[in-house]
Amino acid sequence: MRGAVAVVTGAAGGIGGAVSRAFEEAGATVVRLDREQADLSRAGEVERAFAPLERIDVLFNGAGISGRSLGDGPAETCTEEAWDAVLENNLKSVFLCCKHAIPRLRAAGGGAIVNLASVLGLGGDPDFDTHAYAASKAGIVGLTRAVAARYASERIRCNAIAPSLIATPMSRRAQADERIRARLPELQPLTGDFGRPEDVSGAAVYLATAPFVTGVVLPVDGGWSAR
Repeated sequence: MRGAVAVVTGAAGGIGGAVSRAFEEAGATVVRLDREQADLSRAGEVERAFAPLERIDVLFNGAGISGRSLGDGPAETCTEEAWDAVLENNLKSVFLCCKHAIPRLRAAGGGAIVNLASVLGLGGDPDFDTHAYAASKAGIVGLTRAVAARYASERIRCNAIAPSLIATPMSRRAQADERIRARLPELQPLTGDFGRPEDVSGAAVYLATAPFVTGVVLPVDGGWSAR
C-alpha cells in the first residue's frame, strides 16, 4: 500500500483502529474519520469530510453502532428508534461514504472499497437477536456486491469482511456473558475464543491490495460460518 491514500471510518473503534494501524504499516497515508470528525449518517457532514480529499485509493467503511441500548432486538420487540438509528449509522453511512469516494477512486485510476459487514448479516442465531443490526449488515453485503458489479470495469473493487465475535469495546456485553463464552467452542471452533481486531485488519489489507478480487464477502469468524 506504499503511497496509497486510505480513508478509514470508525477509526476510533477496536477494528477501525487496528485497520488504520495495519494500513499505515503497509505504507499507506491514513485519513481517520470517526464521530468526532463527522456524523457519517448525515449527507452534508460526509460531503464536508471528503471535500479536502483530492485523492483516495482505499476506503474502509468500519463505522457503526450496536442498537441494543436503543431497543434493538427480535423483530416483534425492536423499537423504531433502534431500527432507524442502526440502519442510518451502519448502512446509510456506508452508502454516503461510497458515494463520495467513488469519484475520487475513479480519478485515481481505480482502487478498493472494503466494507465491514458481520456473520449476523449472513445468518441468524437466537443468542444474537438484534434484528436491526443483522439487517444493516445484510444490507452492506448487498450494497458491496452491487457496487462491485457496477464499477469493476473502472478498476474499482468492492469487497466486505464478515467478522464474528471479536474482542472489541462494542462486544463487551458478549465478552461478559458466561453463556456466550460457554458457546465459543461451538460458535468459533477454530480457537474457541474471541477473535482479535488484528484478524480483521489483516483481511482488510488483503482485500485492499488484491487486484483480481471483487464482490467477495470474506468471513473472519473462527469457523462460525463453516458449521
